[in-house]
Amino acid sequence: MARQNAASALAAALVVGVFAPILTVVQSIGVCNGMLGDNLPSRADVVQFYQSQGIGAMRIYAPDPETLRALDGTGIDLIMDVGNGDLAALASDPAAAAGWVRDNVLAYPGVRVKYVAAGNEVDGGDTQNILSAMKNLNDALAAAGRGDVKVSTAVKMSVLASSSPPSDGTFKDAYMTDVAQLLKTTGAPLLANVYPYFAKKGDPTIDLSYALFQQSATTVSDNGLTYINLFDAMVDAMHTAMEKVGAAGVPIVVSESGWPSAGGVEASVGNAQAYNQNLINHVGNGTPKRPGPLETYIFAMFNENQKDGDETEKNFGLFNGPDKSPVYPLSFNN
Repeated sequence: MARQNAASALAAALVVGVFAPILTVVQSIGVCNGMLGDNLPSRADVVQFYQSQGIGAMRIYAPDPETLRALDGTGIDLIMDVGNGDLAALASDPAAAAGWVRDNVLAYPGVRVKYVAAGNEVDGGDTQNILSAMKNLNDALAAAGRGDVKVSTAVKMSVLASSSPPSDGTFKDAYMTDVAQLLKTTGAPLLANVYPYFAKKGDPTIDLSYALFQQSATTVSDNGLTYINLFDAMVDAMHTAMEKVGAAGVPIVVSESGWPSAGGVEASVGNAQAYNQNLINHVGNGTPKRPGPLETYIFAMFNENQKDGDETEKNFGLFNGPDKSPVYPLSFNN
């Protein structure tokens, strides 16, 4: 997750805090499972923790055999990234894509792989590999009889040349038009990492309450739609960009969103709790442009003490390792 540059109706509930887990299904929310820490529970313990908390969807950032073995038979939906370092090989060689599918999907028939992300926040010259990698992975999955697994790529908001107001949403580069058209053909969603935290950090004039889904003096009226929080405005800017390239029917899945609890400006336990609780409560309603449940993955399950970048990068977790204690209480029982 290169954040400085900027789940489904089956996903279920978790209760964070001192409460016993309440296994009540809550639409639209999954949790990303980052692994860049030296104090995290074992992979098997993490998967068991997802189950005990009633979390019905996970994202991982590269194939991880121990995690995949632990997920077998759990019913947890999975977004699995290919890992940015493998993107070029998958783009250039259909046999490499077939091998990736064999080793990481077919080898775990009891794992509910929902989406494969061909790259996460890819930028620079590496963007030229996204479309070919997606095509090769789609072909490999189809040949293996796993057309149910949808291939996409996870993008950051900076793929947009403009995003405010939402009706100005426009893709910056031509490759995104090609990606959108492929998604339209395959029926896969676009995965988008949406962080009001970084928008607020980049523009201090943004009202904090507007970024936290709280009552705010800021409202944005745009083409007959009214925006009362920044998250909806950002997601609908992405929807608008898709419309402008002829892919209006392609859904958006928010593959990451969250708020850090420490390490930077506006990064506090109180703000992180407010953002994530309000996000949980909100996404079942969708956005002004696209009402209805919006599949969303909170970043992240655990604080990761080995992440690079600003100190905030280490502090997006809902839980601490290795004891799995909550960073702050959240209720997914909305």
